[in-house]
Amino acid sequence: MKKDPVILLVGVGAVGATIAAWLAPKYKNFYVLDQGEALAALRNKGVAAYLQHNENAKTTVPVNTIASFDELEAPDYVLLCVKNYSLHGLANAVKEKYGDAPVVVGLQNGIENQSVLPQYFSKSAYGVICYNAWLDQPAVAGYQKKGPIVFGTPNNALAKELNQLSTIFNLGVESLVTDHLQDAVLSKMIINLTNSFTTLVGFTYKPISDERLFQKILTNLTYEGVQIAKAAGYKECKLGGMPSWLLITISVMAPQWLTKGLFKKNVKKMVVSSMAQDVIQNKRGENELESINGYLLGLADTYGVSAPYNRAIYEICNAQFSSGHFEPMDVKAIWQEMKGREPNLAAA
Repeated sequence: MKKDPVILLVGVGAVGATIAAWLAPKYKNFYVLDQGEALAALRNKGVAAYLQHNENAKTTVPVNTIASFDELEAPDYVLLCVKNYSLHGLANAVKEKYGDAPVVVGLQNGIENQSVLPQYFSKSAYGVICYNAWLDQPAVAGYQKKGPIVFGTPNNALAKELNQLSTIFNLGVESLVTDHLQDAVLSKMIINLTNSFTTLVGFTYKPISDERLFQKILTNLTYEGVQIAKAAGYKECKLGGMPSWLLITISVMAPQWLTKGLFKKNVKKMVVSSMAQDVIQNKRGENELESINGYLLGLADTYGVSAPYNRAIYEICNAQFSSGHFEPMDVKAIWQEMKGREPNLAAA
């Protein structure tokens, strides 16, 4: 391994922009590739990131940019910061230019990237992003908290390479290497289950008409996720302040009047999800519903776990999001449709 390896990050969406803002000032051999408005913004102004509720405190930093793979020879690490639905095309482009030389790291939600990247690269690794971020405009991102990022591989290969990458990342943001990648991935996916529902209800885009129903549906989505993960043999991996499985269970089992205050406190920390940015903000039909919710429902079927909340929300989202012209629904209407699709929710 080189002493000062070259790192190329591809894609400055919300996650890519925050990583660039944290790492570019700290590490000279860091480069970013993007195109169009994003590239123009990077070159004209640099990249900016700010902590939630502190937009006035954001700082803009310069970053090394390239417009095509031809402008940078032989990076040692390539970080792919695109959604799963864009991963095949990008992986193929990286392989055509750089062959199988670099360590290629997928930074997507879910586990789908683990079936894609090994088709192209022998040295593929993965990062679990343990914070929420959003894009205000090209190369300007907000974040809920700063890190951490957890790196790993399914078979714990590439330990030296990932430790080197983590050491470099720690110059700008807390990062670590795990020996339990799959537990970390599933633990994050459980939290990501809520993205579908918060998108469906238009959280942050419109008021919630019934906070009691909002809490009921959201907490049951994650509770079912915990039951699915446990049945499939996964263990909890505590990720940077995200709700523990115990807290998720208590939030469903305890009376709502007892948990309402804590729930409201956590809701104030929530930000617009990446799915909402795709479906509502950018009006895309493509989203992460299948790679997150669909995958966990597949596990539920395999291990015989009842997941009526997740199944109903998944079916409604599938029907609503596919047109590319989705408008957020009222939570009461969502609940009525859920009960129509899953009769055992009618008495809930």
